[in-house]
Amino acid sequence: MLLKDKVCVIAGAASLRSIGYATAELFAEHGAKVVVVDLMMDEQVLASIKSRIEAQTQKPVSVHGFRCDISKSEDCEQLVKNVIDLHGTMDCLVNSAGIVRTQSMLDMTEKDIDVMINVNLKGAFNLCQSALRVFAKQKSGTIVNVSSAAAQRGGGLVGGAHYAASKGGVLSLTKSIAREFGHMGIRANAICPAMIETAMLDGLPPERLGAIIDAIPLKRTGTTKEAAGVCLFLASDLSGFVTGATIDVNGGSHIH
Repeated sequence: MLLKDKVCVIAGAASLRSIGYATAELFAEHGAKVVVVDLMMDEQVLASIKSRIEAQTQKPVSVHGFRCDISKSEDCEQLVKNVIDLHGTMDCLVNSAGIVRTQSMLDMTEKDIDVMINVNLKGAFNLCQSALRVFAKQKSGTIVNVSSAAAQRGGGLVGGAHYAASKGGVLSLTKSIAREFGHMGIRANAICPAMIETAMLDGLPPERLGAIIDAIPLKRTGTTKEAAGVCLFLASDLSGFVTGATIDVNGGSHIH
């Protein structure tokens, strides 16, 4: 097991169709003590997540959950305090929380931009900063931030300019963390998924989706488990000499 007894916090995991949930399931399968985090987290959601993970893994698992509004720094600080109170330590943060909106740039209001940046970029900053306070003290820890191919190609699939910009900021944030904290044994990496089978694809008309898939070298969409597998690699010792990296999970739709 690649993460045996590691305390792993996974943000953005309430939906059973999300990369966050798939990551929680895979990490639990590999022995992690999983803490799932979401704005929509409550006892019912947590029970559903734990029940689903145990059904999939066919074994009891350590899964706890907390509600957190990642756009608020005080929420993120309280989240990390709760994790430390619960487990005594924290080894990994996977930030897959985020929102997406498809809008023309000329139609975006100031509120639209603020909401997108506050969740996707400021939220990532808040989570990472709170986790790093712990990681810096213990001189260890890994961060995996889920960005998007939109950050690399300027949108064009789902999400508008504000979405692409917010996810581009996540890439720069990840590299900055890797550079600043690497000497402490702390690693930070990002993944850029595209065309993964989540709710983000629900709004695409069938003909549009078909055209996009036809342009993907692998000729299919990706699964959340495949994205989670890359998060597992980056969270584990298999990637011990990898930091500041961006790994594409897009079926070859953006080869660069």
